[in-house]
Amino acid sequence: MQQLRLPVSGLLFDNDGVLVDSLEPAAVAWDAWAAVYAPAFDFRTQVEHGVRASDTVATLVAPEVFDEAIAALDKAELDGSDACDALPGAVELTRSLPAERWAVVTSAIRPLGLARLAAAGHATPPAVISADDVSRGKPDPEPYLKGAEAIGVSPDECAVFEDAPAGIAAARAAGVKYVIGVGDHLEGAVVDAHVHDLSQVSYDGSVLTISA
Repeated sequence: MQQLRLPVSGLLFDNDGVLVDSLEPAAVAWDAWAAVYAPAFDFRTQVEHGVRASDTVATLVAPEVFDEAIAALDKAELDGSDACDALPGAVELTRSLPAERWAVVTSAIRPLGLARLAAAGHATPPAVISADDVSRGKPDPEPYLKGAEAIGVSPDECAVFEDAPAGIAAARAAGVKYVIGVGDHLEGAVVDAHVHDLSQVSYDGSVLTISA
């Protein structure tokens, strides 16, 4: 078995598609929402993964109904959050990590991100940066800059785990040391290493090991 060993001081994880499989519950919520607010929108073929829901909704509805529309979507997603599952290796990895060395950086609102993590069997992360905590979401670097700040580690000493091009762009713009692509939907985005899931990953507090 080949191993890649990367020296880093902190780990930053996207949530959906990295730690949690929320794709089907999200699709159900978005489809029900779109039937009312954006009938021409198809989640499975049109959504840009990794960005804040509010940023997508703003492109789909008139400004005067935005507040109502985003509130309805937030409720629909929260109502379906208990159907989320952990992705392979994710719970085992996060349980093994030094608490002060990692954070979750999600484009979901905080209640939704925490609900999905709990449904998937994750403990509450030591630090969470959510859509509620930033003025600009991914692909802007602000989420990952705040994630690194939350664990007291410089971005250039962090590795980021991402499954979506918007998140990879955000991590690159934040100046992180390594970007690890997760899964099969990277759409050609350039990463420093790729894993199918987090069962291929371990971390001892100073060295990130990726097994292939």
